[in-house]
Amino acid sequence: MGAERNRRRRASSPRRRTAGFGALAVSAALLAGCASMPDSGEVTAVDSSQRADADSQVRVYGVPPHKGERPQELVTGFLEATTSDDPDYGTARMYLAKGKQREWDPSWGTVVLAEPPQVQVEHSGDRDRDYTITLTGKQVARIDAKHAYKPEEGAYKERIHVARESGEWRIDRLPAGLVLGLADFQRIYRSVNKYYFAELGTSGSGKGRDVLVADPVYLRKRIDPVTSTVNALLDGPTNWLDPVAATAFPTGTKVVDRRLSVDDSNALRIRLNGKAAGTNQAQCLRMAAQLLYTVQDQSAKVGQVVLQRDDGSQLCSLGREDARKYAPDQAAGRGADQQYFVDAQHRMVSLADGDEEPRRVPGPFGADGAVQLRSVGVDRSEHHAAGVAANGQGLYVTRLETGSALGEPRVTARGGAKAGLTAPSWDGLGDLWVADQDPERPRLLRLPGGTGSPEEVQVPRLDGRITGLRVAADGVRIALLVTKDDRTSLKLGRVERHAGAGRLSLSVQELRSVAPRLEQVDAVSWAGGSRLLVAGNEQGGLQQLQYIDTDGSLSNTSALPGITGVRGVAASESTAKAPALVAERDGGIVRLLPDSNWKLVTKEGSAPVYPG
Repeated sequence: MGAERNRRRRASSPRRRTAGFGALAVSAALLAGCASMPDSGEVTAVDSSQRADADSQVRVYGVPPHKGERPQELVTGFLEATTSDDPDYGTARMYLAKGKQREWDPSWGTVVLAEPPQVQVEHSGDRDRDYTITLTGKQVARIDAKHAYKPEEGAYKERIHVARESGEWRIDRLPAGLVLGLADFQRIYRSVNKYYFAELGTSGSGKGRDVLVADPVYLRKRIDPVTSTVNALLDGPTNWLDPVAATAFPTGTKVVDRRLSVDDSNALRIRLNGKAAGTNQAQCLRMAAQLLYTVQDQSAKVGQVVLQRDDGSQLCSLGREDARKYAPDQAAGRGADQQYFVDAQHRMVSLADGDEEPRRVPGPFGADGAVQLRSVGVDRSEHHAAGVAANGQGLYVTRLETGSALGEPRVTARGGAKAGLTAPSWDGLGDLWVADQDPERPRLLRLPGGTGSPEEVQVPRLDGRITGLRVAADGVRIALLVTKDDRTSLKLGRVERHAGAGRLSLSVQELRSVAPRLEQVDAVSWAGGSRLLVAGNEQGGLQQLQYIDTDGSLSNTSALPGITGVRGVAASESTAKAPALVAERDGGIVRLLPDSNWKLVTKEGSAPVYPG
């Protein structure tokens, strides 16, 4: 009878139920794949991941525990319930002992496994009183309490304890937070860019106060996305970005309303508690700018943010047009469709999206031909350029104007011809960055204003030497190619500024791996506020060109057409349009325009870049 009862349950009562406005066929497909709950057997997999989210309006809900459930079945049901669209995990809490229902905190963090966790009865004491259930799997990432994603591979093993309560088995000890398979994580969560203001110390440029920096986090897709996004912004920057980013919101600012939505006039009205009541107009507008750009990532129809006091009176309002002065890509420069590279004669040329043929730039790097070049970088105003000589030994800086003087090298490499300087990169503050690849004393250098005296930037715990770099427009993040032995990896660093003794000193702190699965990284370019374009290959695999978010997660952008043999890449940080991608491939330059495939620009050329 027990076996027959379980067969009926498997056929007619899946662990999770779906509801919503999706097509019936979609709902049926989702239901058909629901996991069954075995009463016996040593190991089971929570296979909820097989139910792909085919329709964004379909909701998945957990099923409460059944009377008489065995411990392993109970734990499997609990794991299923944590993957549902229940806002407060109310159904999942039903699987817990009464003393644990309020204590358990699913927001503590999330462990992401390659596959759903394996569930196994490892040890039992008194079979009538308690069981220990073991969860195992291959961990690929972790989400912390501030919703920040971090790649973190390794073996996962945790225990859940089950005991009798009022005659039924209930979970009375369990790990903090959630554990999900990768497919479930991708179905449940979405990547969101929060925006904060760059902290640039006393840089003297005066540009830092209104430069917004993207801070990517992962939030649940279908659980009141606007409200959850605003609340996440008010929680402050993620731990990694916090030392170089600031919020305009006073400490303790909270949203008064439980649920936020965009009204018929495309305005988002937000009532804030008393902590924000005394803000002046300038500070309020900066708060509104953070909100507008953060929420626009999730709801493009938001045209205006209106901030209100607790009593409903207006603090300030900010529309899209007026918000442009705070735009995250304002420091990225105006050349969203202008690319540059080095031609066959080692001269600098430019190419716009609508051009068929590149043109030599005016001045010593191009038409005047005063120096042969290996690599180039253009400042974001496109008035100045930096170039490394063809032998890799000297860095020159000049104006992109006919008749401009070349001058002496601003930096000279150490270590001889085998080392040399990396390609230069400009941040959005007008400062120039380059690395000396001297094996004996590698160094990272910054030239204030592009022409100031080179200053060495410390990079604590750098394991290897920098063989490539790209600085973000905001000036507080830098992507580094770090080579050790025969392997080159991609690291993201945080640029910290410290004032002391009348001067500003910089360092690159807390390097983190952005593409840990790539055995070799060949090229990198910024491609947006929190996105990188990366060329590299996994162990034993072919080279791939792909977008990777700065937190190390794969971007949800559409896959790029296949290409191999890439030595250099260039993408624009601007989000105003969809500019071309440019790559150096086997000694030539190819370009990918929107809605097309890769096309050859020239058979001979190298070192493609956008301004920056």
